[in-house]
Amino acid sequence: MPTPASRISAFFLVLLLALLAALTPRAHAGAYEAELPANLATAPDLCALLPCAEVFPDAQRFSQRKGQPPYVEAYGAEGALLGYVMLSTDITDTPAYSGKPVVTLIGMDKEGRFVGLKVLKHSEPILLLGIPEQALINFNNQYLGKSVTDTIEVGPSRPDENVVGVDAISGATVTVVAQNQVVMTSGAAVARQTGIIAPTVREPARFVANGQQYDWAQLVQMGAVQQLLVKPEQVGLERGPEPFIELWFGDLNQPDIGRSLLGKNSYERLRASLKEGENAIFVIRTAGAESFKGSGFVRGGIFDRVQVKQGADSFTFRDLDFTNLYGLEAAGAPRYSEAAIFIIRSPSFSAAYPWKFAFLGNRVDRATGHRSFTVFESKYWLPASVLEGGRPIVVEPDAPWVRIWKSQAWQIAAFALLLIAVGVVYALRERLTRLSTHKNKWPVNGFKYTFWAISIFVVGFGLMAQPSITQVLTWFHSLLFQWKWSLFLTDPFIFLFWIFIIVTVFLFGRGLFCGWMCPFGSLQEAIYKIARFVGLGRFQTKLPQKWHDIFKWLKYAIFFGLLTVSMFSMGLAEKLAEVEPFKTTFLVGVTNRAWPYSLFVAVLLGISIFIERPFCKYLCPLGASLAMPSTFRWFGLKRKQDCNSCKACAVGCGAQAIDEKGRIDHRECLHCLDCMILYTDTKGCPPLARERKRRDKDGLELTPIGKNGYFIPIHPAKVEDQIMPRAVGGPDPRMPTDPTLPAHKRGVGALRWLLLELRDHLWPWSAEGWRSQRALQIAGLSLAVAATVAWGLAATGHLSAGAIIGWWFGWSMYEVLIRLSGRRYVKDGPWWRDNYRVAGVMDMMSYVGFKNLMIGAALFLLLQALGLLAPW
Repeated sequence: MPTPASRISAFFLVLLLALLAALTPRAHAGAYEAELPANLATAPDLCALLPCAEVFPDAQRFSQRKGQPPYVEAYGAEGALLGYVMLSTDITDTPAYSGKPVVTLIGMDKEGRFVGLKVLKHSEPILLLGIPEQALINFNNQYLGKSVTDTIEVGPSRPDENVVGVDAISGATVTVVAQNQVVMTSGAAVARQTGIIAPTVREPARFVANGQQYDWAQLVQMGAVQQLLVKPEQVGLERGPEPFIELWFGDLNQPDIGRSLLGKNSYERLRASLKEGENAIFVIRTAGAESFKGSGFVRGGIFDRVQVKQGADSFTFRDLDFTNLYGLEAAGAPRYSEAAIFIIRSPSFSAAYPWKFAFLGNRVDRATGHRSFTVFESKYWLPASVLEGGRPIVVEPDAPWVRIWKSQAWQIAAFALLLIAVGVVYALRERLTRLSTHKNKWPVNGFKYTFWAISIFVVGFGLMAQPSITQVLTWFHSLLFQWKWSLFLTDPFIFLFWIFIIVTVFLFGRGLFCGWMCPFGSLQEAIYKIARFVGLGRFQTKLPQKWHDIFKWLKYAIFFGLLTVSMFSMGLAEKLAEVEPFKTTFLVGVTNRAWPYSLFVAVLLGISIFIERPFCKYLCPLGASLAMPSTFRWFGLKRKQDCNSCKACAVGCGAQAIDEKGRIDHRECLHCLDCMILYTDTKGCPPLARERKRRDKDGLELTPIGKNGYFIPIHPAKVEDQIMPRAVGGPDPRMPTDPTLPAHKRGVGALRWLLLELRDHLWPWSAEGWRSQRALQIAGLSLAVAATVAWGLAATGHLSAGAIIGWWFGWSMYEVLIRLSGRRYVKDGPWWRDNYRVAGVMDMMSYVGFKNLMIGAALFLLLQALGLLAPW
């Protein structure tokens, strides 16, 4: 006869399979990864390819692309100019959360008011599955009628600061902050060209000239000459020995620098040709076959591959702004194959202020062949020593993430204090548990229940700061490929939450976050407790331990599956991550999701009435990702020798994290602290209760409970004298597995200990393994050599990032087997101690996986810093 628990678990598994089937990626809808015309970046007639009329409904016709960056003029029935249409990727490639830009078509009237926005393509999976794409459309509609001259930010309006706010999309903060930057940057770039925004007035440069003559090396060292280097792989081409293009550029206005570069006569002729307020720069190409002149090297054309940017202003060059550079006179100047002097005629430019030289191009996606707009920039600022009065003070506008932190400073500070309070309370857990008993747990539960309530209603539904496995995958990919702090700082609550999680996982294990502060975990636990309070306790049950020991591995399988899929498609991994009910519960709401998502949440919470935290224990990939480093937490929960025969704690453990030997699996423990309460409870802990009764009967003093969990002896005595005979000979429950100490680490000095420690981490082979599994060890050596060669190929640019990840993953799996056959031990607690214990399979997988992730990330970052790693 099937038990109620078995029926519930069977139904639970069927539901999960049905949900995964429902979430199998379907055909793309809307703008998600939509196909765009192949020649979109270069076609003169933009509106022949895109629906410009949708973003400027009153227009009857549109011009071809004009200006730099380009835009399109919109005309009415009488031929009157109505405004402008621009493609965001012609102007900026600001990435959203996916790392790719949201391609947007923008309409703006001639007064600078936005009249239409249309998303053509995006790569945000959360807007396909997590959040309806309509939410992005509604977000963009907030700009209609607002002016490009307004200060528009995501968040509440601040009239006293002249800030106009737009509402964010819940759960997609990074996406909308990036989109706000795209809309405002694109609109401002066109508004400055068309006179809607008045040009910036900068004080003209006043130079200090003393007749100093500089050679090329000196000019480079002082920053008067700068390099802009573009490699083939940066534009999607095969890696090669030659750069795509190497440019050197600099200022020709400062007399000493100009004469050093051009020679006295050429410099004087150049200055004589310039009008007052005009400035000159030089550009040379020293390597690469690509031309920086582009199609502008034709009479009447425009140089469409180079720009100068200063602040929010962009300066482009026509044929009349070009003059030949016939030679460089500075000693040691490199040979070059293309050269030019460009004249900046705008009065907005000042050589005293910092500026950027930009090379514009297209990146080819090697997988699809599609081209995307990209800009390569190099900063330039004349040395303070050649400017009268030094460099002027320049106040750069705050980055979007800085504005977010400033606008929510009080909420962020309160959230940080909450996390600190949780950490402090948990650090004092022993004091709280000693004040509690199995019949009165309120000294602990008072704090715990308060934090649950705050987690559910304030953190979850209020701040919508629910950590997710998608963030783990994003952090992992960013660490390996392209780390951007701004990507994570844009959501300050999630950022602070992850600092809390990382610190506490290594100190205490996953249980503090999962058991005390996870909004969805707290919601499940609250439902379970309330159900018990209203009389449903008699229906509440646990899965049989043997079933639990099987199902608990499911969350690890889900996590590794998502991690593997993300290596090939981050978008697909984010879709499959809908196995987490977090978006539906807190970010979007069950009423705003399709019925399979809402049903999944309802069933999970319904099962939570009868089984404590079913999602946390069996399905949560986030919990699985945190459980692995929990293997090496510094501080665990206390056990005493008697725990190997007493089952009181195991019976009351809702997480079912205590095995038949009384050992706690800290990967599964959710830190309810019930076992810690029993640890010092003289009436609830059976060994203590027996000792208490014996002392009462014999009229002996009841001494306090010591740190070892026993009564402090009345007379000096060994702890073993207080332990039940059958407990003394059993396994030691104070360690997750049997303690051990490798023979080579016994009685060695500090220096040898460090060398052996390094060897243990880097050399998995051993004499024991060689004797027991010789074939496996030989195969491991072969695979290690192959993995080393793979890293060498990656370092020379002959192996892509994706391939090296595959090799490193394969080696890691094999290393687990090698170590299990010989070096079958891991450390328990702080790494500087020699608390070794026998490693289980999961222990070894956690150790090898985490170790090799750190080593691999370090090698990746090193190769990337040296510019040696080929792209994905």
